[in-house]
Amino acid sequence: MKKTILLLSLVLTLVTTEIWAQTTSRKYLVLLTDKANSPYSIARPEQFLSVRSIQRRNKQNIALTERDLPVNPSYVSAIRAAGATVWFTSRWSNAVLIQSDEATLAKVQALPFVKGIENNRALGNVRASYTLSPPTTATQNRSASKLDGMEGPTSYGISTNQLVQIGVDKMHEKGFHGEGMLVAILDAGFRNANTMPYLQHLFQDNKIVGTYDFVRKESSVYEDDSHGLNVLSIMAGYSESQLIGPAYRASYLLLRTEEGGSEMPIEEANWLLGAEYADSTGADVINSSLGYTTFDDPAQNHTYKDLDGQTTLVSRAARWASEAGMVVVVSAGNEGASNWKYIAPPADVATVLAIGAVNVEGRKASFSSFGPTSDGRVKPDLVATGLGTVLGTPGGSIATGNGTSFSAPLVAALATGLWQAFPRLSAQQIIESLRQSGSQYGTPDAELGYGIPHFSRASTFANEKFSFQIYPNPFTDADRLTVLWNELPLNQVMDATLTSVTGQVIWKQRYSTDQVANLTLSPLRLAPGMYFLTLSNNAAQRTVKLLKQ
Repeated sequence: MKKTILLLSLVLTLVTTEIWAQTTSRKYLVLLTDKANSPYSIARPEQFLSVRSIQRRNKQNIALTERDLPVNPSYVSAIRAAGATVWFTSRWSNAVLIQSDEATLAKVQALPFVKGIENNRALGNVRASYTLSPPTTATQNRSASKLDGMEGPTSYGISTNQLVQIGVDKMHEKGFHGEGMLVAILDAGFRNANTMPYLQHLFQDNKIVGTYDFVRKESSVYEDDSHGLNVLSIMAGYSESQLIGPAYRASYLLLRTEEGGSEMPIEEANWLLGAEYADSTGADVINSSLGYTTFDDPAQNHTYKDLDGQTTLVSRAARWASEAGMVVVVSAGNEGASNWKYIAPPADVATVLAIGAVNVEGRKASFSSFGPTSDGRVKPDLVATGLGTVLGTPGGSIATGNGTSFSAPLVAALATGLWQAFPRLSAQQIIESLRQSGSQYGTPDAELGYGIPHFSRASTFANEKFSFQIYPNPFTDADRLTVLWNELPLNQVMDATLTSVTGQVIWKQRYSTDQVANLTLSPLRLAPGMYFLTLSNNAAQRTVKLLKQ
């Protein structure tokens, strides 16, 4: 049964869906100068972020900034009063996506708080009309899930090779299937996903917790392109002895940002909006099989020089998403055998995982795009099975498909299970652990990057590198100390004690171990110098030197 999260009033500015007939009407991303006199405050994040989103940031010691604040509502009202139709607003780019003709656009650009428009041109035309399919309804099956009480699949069947290649079998043996994790999938549509037998466990268990279509401004995503359905099936499908997704017990947001029948820069703006939705809802992981190099209007094409991780709108959006504390996994691209050859934005972003494609024997698929980025960084980051990937179809059958679109969700699901196994790690530490687990980490190249990841190797690295850390150290009164202690079980009591170099107890506090990720010492007004922080419970004790600046 579909359960749509009612966060849109916090996350987006939405207007009633209308069908427009003006052929001269186009979409523009209007950039604003500031967020002055906003009714929103970073001191009150619950105004615009879910509790889960705030907790994700707090766990990783990620401070809210002005970039997180919604667009000033008075600016939006003034743009609407100028005659433009407002579709959405973007917190991260401080922008308003509008629809207007050129005369109205001129009025909008004359407003004193308008800085300009993205790319100095329209991002896309507005269709004269949409052919709207009636939304389908999820199967109303309220019976117990067929997975209830099961420890895991008895057979991976024909999906065995693509899972064993990256260590999913080891991940499942440890009991990690994505429980408690939230994954956002940004794609072109999820046709019939709500009626597929290999996905019914997700609907029976209310694991589809939100849907939105940024192309049509509607909640249903089940009547459009089927590409996202394929991706979801790879990550979360469950058909015994045929198809098992690595993260079949995770929860999912299904977000349509891509219009399959065209290629316009507006889709990069939609990607940005989808990533902001994922952030606001509290997603842990984003998977996207979308990349942008050429468009219907060749004048808007990207060049290889643009692959620096910050020039294109979609790459900036992916970087902002990763800086908000999400693990972002994207496809490298399918241009390896074309004249373009290279990866496609947002795969050029340093803080995201770009995934290429190999077959089950580890040989590169000819179509898999090459790196490096234009500024010489290793890309793709990792590879997985993208040639002959076992997946579900919109007709209900299990088949195979080719593309980095299908290798990326395998790694995204692996990242989901790894983060479940190491919940105190940051998103970037999960990414680093996966990179380090690559089969050719010591000799990366432009074809396979760091190679094929593996759960066991990533776990070993995480345990050795990130088993116990407190940072930042040295620290100031403005810092919250983040404690990372992987071996410590959750839901236990732990004492934190701060002493001076002479042994005097300055401060003592008791925490539950699932709350101890962040310690705030600023109220103590400590003098600069050396201190000792001891963390202990019945099972273990650690003492670390802290330097107060």
